[in-house]
Amino acid sequence: MLESEVEEKQLIADCLHGDRNAQRKLYELYSGKMMGVCLRYCKDKETAKDLLHDGFLKIYTHLDSFEGKGSFEGWMRRIMVNTALESLRKQNDEGYCIDIEEAFTLTNGDYGVLEKMQAEELVRTIQKLPKTYRTAFNLFVVEGYSHKEIAKAMNITESSSRVYLTRAKQMLQEMLTSNKGQL
Repeated sequence: MLESEVEEKQLIADCLHGDRNAQRKLYELYSGKMMGVCLRYCKDKETAKDLLHDGFLKIYTHLDSFEGKGSFEGWMRRIMVNTALESLRKQNDEGYCIDIEEAFTLTNGDYGVLEKMQAEELVRTIQKLPKTYRTAFNLFVVEGYSHKEIAKAMNITESSSRVYLTRAKQMLQEMLTSNKGQL
């Protein structure tokens, strides 16, 4: 990472002036962390790589809109999450609907198993969730969005957001307990 805020500002300024070496350095510095963000919203690495590249194109294109308020990495993360959400909306092959009877069967459970696993195992398991559940889970648990923000981002109701989150937790628990040792 960069040693100081001054170096970060200089790197951003160089990127704004079209310096290809600065753009490459920015990519090299942050692509690992941003790939982690992308992987949480995709089922496979190839799709995540596509999102990563699309996200960096947006970062380079909109770099002049970074006002220096808050962390630069946080600003980049937000772009990556929005890029992933846009991609999910375009795919929309599963839709964002849930059967009302399924919603009534959902209960809160003991999710202690999630706390005991390695981060890599969790990411691989989350990638197996259906797209809508995976997205709601990531936005709430990882990104810290409220149900109201998730509803707006996914174009669903707040109650659907809660249902998707609960169902995602249940599915994760089932996958983790039934496949323990096989992940």
